[in-house]
Amino acid sequence: MTWELKNMRPGYGEALKELGKRYSQVVALNADLSGSTQMAQFGSDFPERFFNVGIAEQNMMGISAGLATTGKIVFASTFAMFATGRAYDQIRQSIAYPKLNVKIVATHAGITVGGDGASHQMHEDLALMRVIPHMTVIAPADYYETKSVIMKIAETPGPFYVRLGRTDTPVIYDEDHEFKIGVADTLKDGDDVTIIAMGLMVSKALEAAKVLKREDISTRVINMSSIKPIDKNTIIKAARDTGAIVTAEEHNMIVGMGSAVAEVLADSSPVPQSRVGIPNVFGESGESEELMEAYGLKVDHLVEKAKYTVSMKR
Repeated sequence: MTWELKNMRPGYGEALKELGKRYSQVVALNADLSGSTQMAQFGSDFPERFFNVGIAEQNMMGISAGLATTGKIVFASTFAMFATGRAYDQIRQSIAYPKLNVKIVATHAGITVGGDGASHQMHEDLALMRVIPHMTVIAPADYYETKSVIMKIAETPGPFYVRLGRTDTPVIYDEDHEFKIGVADTLKDGDDVTIIAMGLMVSKALEAAKVLKREDISTRVINMSSIKPIDKNTIIKAARDTGAIVTAEEHNMIVGMGSAVAEVLADSSPVPQSRVGIPNVFGESGESEELMEAYGLKVDHLVEKAKYTVSMKR
């Protein structure tokens, strides 16, 4: 399958720039990474509403909270490792607890950060963020969904965590795509097994479905970009219709999206489930595709898991 490739981060930057034009109360904070996070254009166009706090992520979250108390719509960005790991206490205590209107958009998440290695490869961010009360957690699948997500969260009060990667990803949606909080998107129907994926794994799930079709396995593919709140109804329907679930995420399999799906299944519709994701290990330096192979995140890994999960229900 040949895909058009586009990076999610420019989608964020372009949407933020548009929001700056629409809403005078939108402000943006960055921790010395405005080029990498694509906040630089907003800073250039709206310098009076852009604050580079330097390498001081904890302080950035505290300032964001303070600005939000004055009625600002606050976007705060840095790499996922620093946004969630280094600033967890400030996010929990100063942003989530008082339900402040701060949108944390973290880039460079997951194993595909590549050569920067374990110190910068954040595999635990969804676990950290989805466990915090009041926090909405989103992982877009492509460039256009990223733009739609950013526009949507700007008009939705409360704290948000949005997870973006570093690498170019296949374009799945068109520019008219409308993201809805708490609603999963069924991209392909099927009867034998369901693959529920997030982020860059969505395109791999669609590729796996084509491979499985050649082996007479009908595969449903769901984009679960809204991690919290999660779309329980779509998960339960898929479990009842297909009887087998595979989850796919570029995240630690402990307390990630796959765990969130497992919680729904355990409570409402237990069926065989397999998970594709990063084991509970730290990453290592390497090219993105090499690391995806090493950590079991390629199409053939999804196909293998899907076939195994189908066999479990029989």
